[in-house]
Amino acid sequence: MSDDVHSIVSVASREANLKRKLRRHLHSIGFTKSESGELAIEGEGKDIVRALHRVQREDRLKENSKFIATKAEGLLPYFASGQDVDPDRISPVIERVSSGTRNGDLFRLASLTWSVPVSNGFGRRLRYVVWDENNGKLMGLIAIGDPVFNLAVRDKLIGWTSKDRSARLVNIMDAYVLGAIPPYNALLGGKLMACLLRSRDLYDDFAAAYGDTTGIISGKDKKARLLAVTTSSSMGRSSVYNRLKLDGTQYLQSIGYTGGWGHFHIPDRLFVELRDYLRDNDHTYADQHRYGQGPNWRLRTTRAALSALGFKEDMLRHGVKREVFIARLAENATSLLRTGQGEPDTSTLLSAKEIAERGIERWMKPRAKRRPEFSTWTTDDLVSLFGSQSRALRLNAASSASARMTATKA
Repeated sequence: MSDDVHSIVSVASREANLKRKLRRHLHSIGFTKSESGELAIEGEGKDIVRALHRVQREDRLKENSKFIATKAEGLLPYFASGQDVDPDRISPVIERVSSGTRNGDLFRLASLTWSVPVSNGFGRRLRYVVWDENNGKLMGLIAIGDPVFNLAVRDKLIGWTSKDRSARLVNIMDAYVLGAIPPYNALLGGKLMACLLRSRDLYDDFAAAYGDTTGIISGKDKKARLLAVTTSSSMGRSSVYNRLKLDGTQYLQSIGYTGGWGHFHIPDRLFVELRDYLRDNDHTYADQHRYGQGPNWRLRTTRAALSALGFKEDMLRHGVKREVFIARLAENATSLLRTGQGEPDTSTLLSAKEIAERGIERWMKPRAKRRPEFSTWTTDDLVSLFGSQSRALRLNAASSASARMTATKA
């Protein structure tokens, strides 16, 4: 066999193997193929969405196994059991997170308990932990970062042309991590976390960090103001974010659904192979991943690789439509985003502390009376959220407890 023929056979074999891996993986997490050849999901509801994310979540936990093994034991005391929470004395306080700190580690560990893996964000980022001052325990997480460039329901709501969007997208951020930690989530703490997006604290922090900024793509100086924050529900329609009002002020508004496109169902290990395949074929997307070289590089790279392998673009239509919400931090946010004219009216913005006080009275205290079972939440329940890493955590905890007992006896 000549070298050329051998090369052709080798390429064909590699492509066939990669196709088999993709088909096998998609089938394993619950996708089937419709009569038209598109991906289809059998069933609906939150359990289906969790199942679709199962492999992605386990991959994320394995990637963080060393971090969990070395850091979790020292951080777990910051998580509350049900007995630690006194609904009448909950006192939330928001604290900015910096990398390389205890809070940074705590944010990372807590986000690993999410049933749907969270993004690391990109570009500009502001991260927060929310504490219960009454007991020193973690209540929730908030992280906002640069939004996706193309989001049809957002752009339609504002009335943007592509030129308008390029000029004024700098004034919007997206909440890519947002939620309450157990057992506070059982007390509707997720509603409170969402309301904190529309706080004076975030508005001022953004102004201090990014008010004078240069657009990475445009290279132009921009006077950025945090006019709005978008977020989306990972489980389709959201009962937590809908009808989110306090004292007549709307904190989040539902603006529609995503189109059900994305790449979460392509796990990291297969994405690496797809990227290597493109690189070997000298495709520019293989290593074009700096911010400013095009929105959502991973989606574009995955699409290019699937196309090169002969798959239809519909392979990226996973069908999980997420409900999209917007929090306007200025009363005239929509007009400012559409026209770029005027000054933001932030007269109705409250501090995080003021919002928290209202949210506790509106949701958390009544929920505690109606559903007191939150008090049965234990540390062991928390450990179980770490999936494949749960056993190692329990063994570490047992070993440490044994060592402490030995030291005490000595």
